[in-house]
Amino acid sequence: QVQLVESGGGLVQPGGSLRLSCAASGSIFSMYVMGWYRQAPGKQREWVASITGSGLKSYTDSVKGRFTISRDNAKNTVYLQMNSLKPEDTAVYYCTDQIGWGQGTQVTVSS
Repeated sequence: QVQLVESGGGLVQPGGSLRLSCAASGSIFSMYVMGWYRQAPGKQREWVASITGSGLKSYTDSVKGRFTISRDNAKNTVYLQMNSLKPEDTAVYYCTDQIGWGQGTQVTVSS
């Protein structure tokens, strides 16, 4: 089973930026569709963005134009660049290979 480890979360002011990383074990990382989800307190986990092995990207409407998902198959890592952050982006962010989940990384947007 692939292990996923997220990093890069933290506290940032509104309008700021963060880059999340998700490192995956396993030799066939490039074949997986990788995704980012988030879960705010008291809310259900929601999909944020996905990227196919060939680099096709998709985003939920609320982050389009602000977030960018990317991957480095040589490093078995997927990234989420988050710009123009808003308080409503505050959540625990999880990466997934559509099979398992990482442990999550907290993102807090507050002044």
